[in-house]
Amino acid sequence: MNMVTTKYPWLGLIVLLAICFAAAGIGGAVTTPKIDNWYATLAKPTWNPPNWIFGPVWSALFLGMAVAAWLVWRQGGSSGAVWPLVLFGVQLVLNVLWSCLFFGLQNPGVAFMEVLVLWAAIAATMVAFWFRSTVAGVLFVPYLAWVTFASVLNFTIWRLNW
Repeated sequence: MNMVTTKYPWLGLIVLLAICFAAAGIGGAVTTPKIDNWYATLAKPTWNPPNWIFGPVWSALFLGMAVAAWLVWRQGGSSGAVWPLVLFGVQLVLNVLWSCLFFGLQNPGVAFMEVLVLWAAIAATMVAFWFRSTVAGVLFVPYLAWVTFASVLNFTIWRLNW
């Protein structure tokens, strides 16, 4: 695999960080207004994490996603890593969509169906990244683990409330 060499190698990382945190910002903009009113009224399992934990966890995960995508891009460039980077974009869009469905539309049932597709997209991205860069693949493991947990939580909230 060819390493992409540019005069400013960190520029790609900055762009990917901006993309990932823009997605986080969109998801947060949809989620935050619903936390204290709609989400607070839902029945939740005893193992539901406290609300304050979600921000730091998602920040770390979006940082890891950006670094992973950058490593893959550095290995093959945008043309040499098209498929992994397309998968990355798809899972990022699905990530934002989940917030829109669960919080924006207040529909945990539809959000649960969507999170299963998101989970598969994350797994596919992780595998595609792993073939390009082991470190990039490993950086997706916590993300997949968190979304696995979030999927179970989403399902449980849906079942407890409908």
